[in-house]
Amino acid sequence: MGGVETERYGALDLIVKTPLGLERIAASRIEELGVECHVHPKPHGFLGLVIVSGVPEDRKWELAERIKNEVPEVERVLVSEESVKADLDAIVESAVRVSSRFLDKDTSFAVRTVRRGKHPYTSIDVNCRVGSAIVEALESPVDLESPDKIVWIEIVGESAAVGVIDGKDVWRKMGPEKVDLRRFFSKVSVVQTPYFGPKNAIKTVSSRVGRAVQMFEVGEFVIATVGAVDAKQLELFIQGVLEGIESRYSVQKRIYAYKPRRVKVLVQDLYQLVRDRRGEPKVVFEPEGEPFPKAAGKLADILTSSEARVNLLFGSREGIPKGVFRFADLIVDLCPGITLSTEYAASSALIGLAFAVEEKATHT
Repeated sequence: MGGVETERYGALDLIVKTPLGLERIAASRIEELGVECHVHPKPHGFLGLVIVSGVPEDRKWELAERIKNEVPEVERVLVSEESVKADLDAIVESAVRVSSRFLDKDTSFAVRTVRRGKHPYTSIDVNCRVGSAIVEALESPVDLESPDKIVWIEIVGESAAVGVIDGKDVWRKMGPEKVDLRRFFSKVSVVQTPYFGPKNAIKTVSSRVGRAVQMFEVGEFVIATVGAVDAKQLELFIQGVLEGIESRYSVQKRIYAYKPRRVKVLVQDLYQLVRDRRGEPKVVFEPEGEPFPKAAGKLADILTSSEARVNLLFGSREGIPKGVFRFADLIVDLCPGITLSTEYAASSALIGLAFAVEEKATHT
């Protein structure tokens, strides 16, 4: 593989991103495409990266498209417009030159920099300097959320590559066309009658329920008892719920870009809860209700139009008592003909509710 052992890679014609550990496989696949080039997996030991250099200028885009279409081990291909020394002033000058071919005062942009190696500046320094220089030179507006164009800069050791891509080509977890469902789920109260059964099963079931409600970051989780219950079994159910919530919450704190909210857990008698929450929307999920597809629009209306807390009631082995049905705004059958187990009922309903709200939001 030409030039693999060298420390200088010449022009950075294509920057190729791969999952960790697949760099050499992706490099081999690229070489098999038959386009004249030098392919360097893990340059300077940087993982998840393949550099392609020595590509004829008139074949760079062709090769990039073939990699996208024929090499599934590759996650992203960036075509470099210019390759310069990793000096901050040189990068800024190059970025302005490149941007002048793609931007004008009516085209919004953002700058994205990935820096690998040791340099006397940070990625943020590059973003700020380049962004300011482009605004001054081209009067293009900055849009960090949904830019028309993204000016990308990849710094690899002593070299830097500069290019421009369409903003829509970047996969986003949240985009302007998506609805942030957390603001709706934050007013949801999941009311669950506790699952009682074999000792080892209680904590398994309740832990999964706890992880599910924390995953959606609902406003609260209420363990709703019906009459007198066995204290030891209730203790096990509560422990499992709390452990499940904490397990998921610890992951959210580590990986989320925002500060997650830990779900609050309450214990209350079901009948007293129904009395206490008179006037608040209540939805019972039981097989006697309307099929979910028919009820989805009503559910979305309840969640999006109500400023009050919305209570979603789920049973366990014996279900929600029939007397509570009279106080419900809606009774829903999630999956007609199929009895959902306790640990999956709430998560299934919340997923369905998410689809219903998304559907309503995109058609209004």
